[in-house]
Amino acid sequence: MFERFTAAARGAVVEAQVQARQLQHDYIGTEHILLALLAAPETVAGKVLRGLGVESEAVRAELVEIVGRGVMGAPAEPDASALDAIGIDLDAVRRRVEESFGPGALDRSFSSPPCGRRGMSRRGRRGGPRTGSFGHIPFTPRAKKVLELSLREALQLGHRYIGTEHVLLGLLREGQGLAAQILVRRGLSIESIRAQVHEELGKSQD
Repeated sequence: MFERFTAAARGAVVEAQVQARQLQHDYIGTEHILLALLAAPETVAGKVLRGLGVESEAVRAELVEIVGRGVMGAPAEPDASALDAIGIDLDAVRRRVEESFGPGALDRSFSSPPCGRRGMSRRGRRGGPRTGSFGHIPFTPRAKKVLELSLREALQLGHRYIGTEHVLLGLLREGQGLAAQILVRRGLSIESIRAQVHEELGKSQD
């Protein structure tokens, strides 16, 4: 499964962890995946979300209002084992992207506020080289389900790759996570967002 992910989709997986760290959350949920997709406005998912008026800062503010910062009590399962079953290794993601696109490729693709690297707090950093481990933050069952569903969405569309569009479709298909709830609370329907994704894909194929 890992090999099917595009550079942008791999970057979104890593960025979801960065977003969780910025919010001092000790888990990665569907909401962090949503923020990660919004962090790359040039991707299909980013274009669709921003075209529908979904802005990163507004989503972040709503997320903080709902769950706050520094949420504790997530399952103790580490990233490596949590994602191993679906073939994703966060450190391997970063290494492979940088091998293909050069050092700092993910940093160029995802313009996160200064917290993911030099600005990361000592509490969240845990040391290590730039391309090394971020430390372990578990993906929630719903977030892992989103990544699994992204593969199904790609197969359903007859695509041999998994892009940010498929991750977004997986997030919508899961439908019960906080990310989907936030989108619905903003007056959007799951069906309308899916329609926009397919429309954007049609444009890219023209």
